[in-house]
Parts: sequence; C-alpha cells; structure tokens
Amino acid sequence: MPPEPPSFDDGLDRLEALVQQLESGSLSLEEALGRFEEGVQLSQTLQKQLAEAQRRVEVLKAGLGGEYRAEPLDETRDAR
Repeated sequence: MPPEPPSFDDGLDRLEALVQQLESGSLSLEEALGRFEEGVQLSQTLQKQLAEAQRRVEVLKAGLGGEYRAEPLDETRDAR
C-alpha cells in the first residue's frame, strides 16, 4: 500500500524546502536531480489536492423562499 500523501500544508512546506535547496547551488548533480524529481511528484500531488478542494467548495445562495441551497462554485465569476 502506498504511503498516504502529506497534508497540503506539510507538502507545501516540503516543496518550499526543496526549492531552497535547489536554489542554494550546494547540491551535487545527483542530489539536485533527486530533489527535482521529488519536487515534481510533490507538486503533482498538491495540484490534485487543490483540484479536489476546489471541487468541494460550494457557495450558499438564498432561494426564493428564504432557504439556502448549495451550488457549485462559479469559477468564471471568481476569475474576474
């Protein structure tokens, strides 16, 4: 069974640490490649987590009778 992915915050912290290590210029080529590969995989995992969170976001809107109903987030409205 594959290990559970890190929480978004933990993953983002790790990705930032990897970027700092790569930008430092102190890694050997092999170490840099390993950190880069880890960063790419982590970035993909974080993108999936963000997509899932975005899918789950719902906006409550008042209905005609005063009740509220959940509707999917309108991405086009928020992109402006």
